Amino acid sequence: MTPADDTGRPVPVPDRVRRVVSIVPSLTETVAVTAPGLLAGATDWCTHPEGLDVPRVGGTKNPDVERIAELRPDVVLGNTEENRPADVEAMRAAGIPVWMTEIRTVDEALASLRRMLAEACRVAAPGWLDEAARVWADVVPERRRAAVVPVWRRPWMVVGRDTFTGDVLSRLGVSNVYAGHPDRYPKIPLDELNAAGADLVVLPDEPYRFTEDDGPESFPGLDVALVDGRHLTWYGPSLAGAPAALSRRLAGARAY
Repeated sequence: MTPADDTGRPVPVPDRVRRVVSIVPSLTETVAVTAPGLLAGATDWCTHPEGLDVPRVGGTKNPDVERIAELRPDVVLGNTEENRPADVEAMRAAGIPVWMTEIRTVDEALASLRRMLAEACRVAAPGWLDEAARVWADVVPERRRAAVVPVWRRPWMVVGRDTFTGDVLSRLGVSNVYAGHPDRYPKIPLDELNAAGADLVVLPDEPYRFTEDDGPESFPGLDVALVDGRHLTWYGPSLAGAPAALSRRLAGARAY
């Protein structure tokens, strides 16, 4: 039977997959760590594992479809949030099988990656995926905090409803003040963010690179946790170490 991706669309993946192109950084890391010989191409934004040496195919939002076709992939791996439908359809129109993931919770990430590796890449589940499932099952939050989670400034944009990032934080004891907002990534004026009733601000280093000198000064009187965006927003091998790494950062939150 032809396997179907997370959206329910059948994807004509061959019985033996030899060449995979990934257009999502976390999926690139997933394949590169699990079966490095399969990875035939990745985006310019795919930074992990360090030293990754594969042909580049543009960005997540503007992949070079002609370049991807030249690489002759057995399958391209994408994500419904990261990649534009028009680019996905252009690849399919060129005869390239595209497997789309759809991930908005930790549980969905664990299940989606397991199935993607087995059915789209034709490889066995790796040990790191079992370890990630174990560590997340064992997470017990020590305290409850209410947070705003900016992901961009100029204009300020925060994590809203129904996101993987929000689920990660919730499991660690951090509730998202904007979890009930109609938008998934709403634009909120800074004065409203400061008056939202949060006692914590979580600032990742991607997609906007918040640092000690760029971000915390905008939230006087609030504790700020600067976190690794890879641990907060990526679904892949980083899942195994994310609970411990994020918990340390959250516990060390302070006013700047």
